[in-house]
Amino acid sequence: MKRNSILIFSLVVILAFAFSLSSYAQDDPIKIGAVNPLGDITGDQSTKAMELAVKEINDNGGLLGRPVELIVVDSEFKPEKGAAAIDKLATVDEVDFFVGGMSSGVHQAQIPSLKKYKKITIWAGAASYLAEEAIGPDADWYFHLHPWDYQQGESYGIGWSDIAEAREEVEIGKVFLAYEEGGFGTASFESYEVLADQADEGEGPYADILSDFEGGSFKSAALGGGEYRALLRRAKEFDPDLFIWAGYAADAIPLLAQSREVGFEPPLYVGAPPGWPADFEANPLSDKVVLYGMWAPALKEVSEVAEHFWDGYIKMHQERPATYFAPLGYTNIMYLAKAIENAGTLEKEALIESLENTEYDSPLGTTLKIAPSNVIKHQGFTRQKILQYQDGQQHVIWPFEVSTAELEYPFSW
Repeated sequence: MKRNSILIFSLVVILAFAFSLSSYAQDDPIKIGAVNPLGDITGDQSTKAMELAVKEINDNGGLLGRPVELIVVDSEFKPEKGAAAIDKLATVDEVDFFVGGMSSGVHQAQIPSLKKYKKITIWAGAASYLAEEAIGPDADWYFHLHPWDYQQGESYGIGWSDIAEAREEVEIGKVFLAYEEGGFGTASFESYEVLADQADEGEGPYADILSDFEGGSFKSAALGGGEYRALLRRAKEFDPDLFIWAGYAADAIPLLAQSREVGFEPPLYVGAPPGWPADFEANPLSDKVVLYGMWAPALKEVSEVAEHFWDGYIKMHQERPATYFAPLGYTNIMYLAKAIENAGTLEKEALIESLENTEYDSPLGTTLKIAPSNVIKHQGFTRQKILQYQDGQQHVIWPFEVSTAELEYPFSW
């Protein structure tokens, strides 16, 4: 009798222990590791949007019956910090997935570590073709959301061709590109050179509109620069129909102020940073400035998903999203979550297949679909939008199907 009691007690203890282990595994969070430049508006708002997505997921029961945990490390816009962040997230935090990202230069430094761990990676930022080449064609665990630089250049050519066809007074013949001297800007310039060469041969998206192209570099204010006058005088002498600058948010206001100072007033003044200063639309210098981006606040008027994101972000963070990296960060998490739900597992091969086949109706006004790009297997978005600041608001000019205003032309002080 005593022996039977001991046996029964032992079985109860074993079963209780097994149950506790099972419950622990079920409750153990799915860890998502993000690397963003938190001191820049792009990284700050991308992170806040990711937090919103994780909150919504957890409020609805998590994923696969488990809570989701977001662990964020600041890259500080420094390649060595960004690379170290990947190592920390993998070895110390033991995350399941890598997400986030801003800056091609930082991302290039991260790629050796990403290849070492081979965790499923959904990377939101980095546009340089150099980063794509560094990833290579065999990284089936790598998914990239932001359009590559050559895809952006092609989409702008298509957009300006459509606008020029619709508006006879708009000319795009001469283009000048002022670009920051780092990886992002240099790769942008090289991509435009290719497009200009194609146009000379009567090929590519600029074939019918581009007659002359020139460019020059500057040191971004985000990296200790901020003097643009010599380059702007050179651009003024070139007399472009379309002036574009490719830099960072810190360059926006000083570039415009110095342009006005030297009397540079191109018919189309275009900015192509990944993010703009907070409340830039309230600055009088912003009026009629054209910008390239993936999103505008006005999209909430034509997209229920964009409206849901806008309202949720403001409610949670008590501020308005001001950069497209906010809805892109939200998409970063929600796309992964939808693929996990569709797969019904975290098993790597099954989840990769699910990511390949999952489509996500994003707050960017575009449905996210995965397809090969020039090098990698898994590219998401391929086009940006042409936008414009008008009377204190940011509007979509092109594509016409999601347009919220017509182009105000020409630019003037």
